[in-house]
This record gives sequence, structure tokens and C-alpha cells, in this order.
Amino acid sequence: MFKVYGFYKFIKIKSLKKNQDFLQKFLISNNIRGTIIVANEGLNGTISGRVKDIDKIKKKLKSLFSFKQFDNSNESKSKFQPFHKAKVKIKKEIVPMNLTINSKERNMKTHLEPKDWNKLIKNKSTHIIDTRKPFEYKVGTFKKSINPNVTNFRDFPKFLNKLKKNRPVAMFCTGGIRCEKTSVYLTKKGFKNIYQLNGGILNYLKKIKKKESLWKGECFVFDNRISLRHGLKLGSYTMCSGCRMPVSEKDKRSNKYEEGVSCPNCHDILTSSQKARFRMRQKQINLAKRQGKKHIFQKEF
Repeated sequence: MFKVYGFYKFIKIKSLKKNQDFLQKFLISNNIRGTIIVANEGLNGTISGRVKDIDKIKKKLKSLFSFKQFDNSNESKSKFQPFHKAKVKIKKEIVPMNLTINSKERNMKTHLEPKDWNKLIKNKSTHIIDTRKPFEYKVGTFKKSINPNVTNFRDFPKFLNKLKKNRPVAMFCTGGIRCEKTSVYLTKKGFKNIYQLNGGILNYLKKIKKKESLWKGECFVFDNRISLRHGLKLGSYTMCSGCRMPVSEKDKRSNKYEEGVSCPNCHDILTSSQKARFRMRQKQINLAKRQGKKHIFQKEF
């Protein structure tokens, strides 16, 4: 069993290249995979490994950057290693929005736990905003939520500027970090009633029972599990090999779905040569499976 650990911390970081090199070696030497982003404004990552190894990296990050607690974190389990490799990346921001923030700008009074979140979004006057990308929104979201329909988070402020300042704004994302920046941005724009789901969707699905839930669908995650349900159990989605978009059970019943080749999202976009190449790849995968062998495109599960 593997532990999947997501986290972020807004803290001033210097010597980015030096820290990148150190963390890259640390991940590899401790059999940890996933991605950690380092920037001058802080850390953001999702990693996976054995429990003892994840505990090691958590302690190392805290000692290396001199802090006691992450701003937020989430834990879940996986029967297989959900990441292919270990990567440590240097970025200008840990979430791209052309806005750098520090921990002092975070207003913890606006971070709502799941039960309080339910009360807020039942209020008809509340703007419920899904700050994630459109394809994530399609997999699952809260009832009556609105998605800005922007593929690049940097374009998000254009949508926010259209909101009415006198109505409560309730924001959510997968783990909470995208809402952190959005909350600071709206505060600077004069919004007063801004709230965010503490710990994001993952915290909600972990703590709220399905019969009490206002969540509809599943939650997309950026690893080979693809999606999670209540209790953070493995979801039903798979990944299209043609366009790398999540594929539902309904999508698989479409005439445009072909295993390893295409789905309704990309069938009409892919060229004949691309489809032929993908079919050849899938043929090799199927052959290796029948022979009980590993193949170059093998996933951990």
C-alpha cells in the first residue's frame, strides 16, 4: 500500500536550484515519486511512497525550510504507485496567477470545514465557484457551482472581476491552493464575504458521508488513479491514450471510444495517422498482457 501526500506552504525560499537538486536526490534515494514545485513564494506538491518514506520527506521539508506545519495537506492511499517518476520543478509561482502572496495574507477565518461549507452553499445568494479547469469540473463538482471555463489559471481574474461584491463567494478546488490565491486577489479587489473549502474537495470527500454530501460525481486527481470517490476510494474514470483526458463509463459506450486510441473528446480531432499509430501501440500492449510480460507503456497497476 502506498501513501499519497499532497501539500503546500507559502514561505520565502531562496537558493532554488540548490534546493531543487537536494530534493530531487532525496526523493529518488527514498523511492518517492510525484512532483514538488519550488518557487520564491513557497512549496506545492503531490508525492507517493511507502508510509515510512513519506514521513521522512515531510520531516525533511520542515527542517530544510524551517517551518512547523504545512499550510494545508491531504493524505490518501493507493494499492499501486500512482506516479511514474520523481520530479522537482522550479517555477515563478507555485500556482500561476501573476500574483505572489505570503502566508500573512492568508485569512484563516474564511477557511470553512466541510460541515460549515454545506451550510454556506445551501444559501441561494452564495456564488459557488469551482476554480479548477473545465475537464476537472466535468468529472464532478458541487451542486449549483459555476466553473469559469478557463484552461489557464492566469486568465481566472477576468472571470472574478464580473462577480458582485455584495454576495458571498464560496470557492473550492482539489486541495485548496488555487483558492488561496483567489481569496487574496478578491480581498485586494474589495470583496468582503469570501470563503473557501478548507483542504479542498479531498478533505470534503474524506470527512463527509455520501448521504450528507452535496458533491456530485467524482474528483479528478493528477495521477494514475485518475479519480476518487467519497472516502477517497478509487473512482471509475480511466485516461484516454489519445488526448490524456479522463474517460467515464458512459464515454466508453460511445462509438467514438476505442481503447488506447480515442474517446468522444478527441475522436474527431485525431488524424488517421495518429489513430493508426495508437492502434499499433495498443496492439503491442495487448500482446504483452496475453504473454504476461511488461511493456514500454505499462502503468504501475
